Amino acid sequence: MKSAVETLSPTRVKLNVEVPFEELKPSIDEAYKTIATQVQVPGFRKGRVPQQLIDQRVGRGYVIETAINDGLNGFYQSAVQETGIRPLSRPEVEITEVPDPAKKDGQLTFTVELDIRPEIELPDYKGIEVTVEPVAASDEDIEKAMDELRGRFGTLTAVDRPSQDGDFLTIDLTASVAGEEVDSAQDLSYQIGSGTMLEGMDEAVTGLSVDESAIFETKLAGGEHAGADAQVTVAVKAVKERELPQVDDEFAQLASEFDTAEELRADLAKQASESKLMDQGVEARDKVLDKLVELVAVPVPDSVIEEQLEQHFNGENAHSAGEDHDTEEHRAEIRTNTERAFQNEVILDAVAEKEEVGVSQAELIDYIVSTAGQYGMEPNQFAQMLDQSGQVPMIVGEVRRRKALAKVLEYATVTDTNGAAVDLSEFVRPAGDEPETISADDVETEQDVAEDIQAGEPEAAASAESVETADAPAEQEVAEAPKKKTTKKKASAE
Repeated sequence: MKSAVETLSPTRVKLNVEVPFEELKPSIDEAYKTIATQVQVPGFRKGRVPQQLIDQRVGRGYVIETAINDGLNGFYQSAVQETGIRPLSRPEVEITEVPDPAKKDGQLTFTVELDIRPEIELPDYKGIEVTVEPVAASDEDIEKAMDELRGRFGTLTAVDRPSQDGDFLTIDLTASVAGEEVDSAQDLSYQIGSGTMLEGMDEAVTGLSVDESAIFETKLAGGEHAGADAQVTVAVKAVKERELPQVDDEFAQLASEFDTAEELRADLAKQASESKLMDQGVEARDKVLDKLVELVAVPVPDSVIEEQLEQHFNGENAHSAGEDHDTEEHRAEIRTNTERAFQNEVILDAVAEKEEVGVSQAELIDYIVSTAGQYGMEPNQFAQMLDQSGQVPMIVGEVRRRKALAKVLEYATVTDTNGAAVDLSEFVRPAGDEPETISADDVETEQDVAEDIQAGEPEAAASAESVETADAPAEQEVAEAPKKKTTKKKASAE
């Protein structure tokens, strides 16, 4: 078999494939066996009908056509492997030549057009420079944390005055659409300024006293009329303010494991610094990735974007109407996010190949354990779902890209706005010997992974877990079965 690649664009190619009769013959023989089980010839059992009689009954042209249809995917897959292309879209096949039904020679030729992952040339990514915020916790950060803690132990007291920001209200709501009442709720609790209900609520209730009401216009956020323009009436039944406890040793003993307010404040300062350290690492990661994407152009096939739009709006898990309804603005947002995610994936895969980044079995299990909770599933159950849906290779790729980004971040020069060098050693694993790794094709089955999970859940590897990448459309690592578009020459039944 011969395969040649014709480049149509940086993301689309045409494969020209020639299959000699000798390589097509096994498919023809298999077609005879299949048809022999389908035809009835007096004097012969099913499956035992000679080829000559099959030719007389259905025609040799039909046999060859069956052989081509059944063998086309295998020939296509071989061409993909031979040429080394990385398919992204369903192939469009056009058969241009078939063997002569009257002769036992000739060849099958066909072309395939499809989108592929583009080849890129990586820039020098060692020494990327970024600036981030400092990690020192300010007095304001500490006081904010203290106020949040005090708020958990605060008490609500009814007040006889107009409501103000931060107050807790007891309210009744009535919503009308086009003059018709569509929903209502009573005795709801709402804190002014929280923004947890309807848009425009804070402005409407601020300044109201008990037994006063207001009407405001908004879009309903949920239910049967989600997204509809509505007129909402809000009636205030109670106004309460929260009284916060004083920060003293008694409060420290009540709210924490510490005996004094000084110890509590020191611990809050430590927590604030640790939180800022993680925020600093995330900021550095995002800025380094932004710089990396700026350094290399990655063309994005239209098919990748269209597939994401289709899945988002029309797939099994399509978002319902309402805040996420189908608009041009929202479609533009999906396009932008998909393009960026695809670019991230292509670039980080290239970095992983250059840096020879691998994924250990422990890292794969660790990712499954840490991710399962996000889906409300047990690790064993999550591993089984990944295996049954064929997503384990995709997970291996995701962990590998995270490690690749950790490598780039490791090489980066990061300083804070004060000019101080930033040490990210706690955020990424230092370069060194990699553990024994596996490829996507070598990963264990979910049963093996589940057994390893039960044996003991490994600790999170910093480079694989703390260095995350944007969600990316999964690459079609295994090419899909080809779909014929047109046939110029077709084997005809005799």
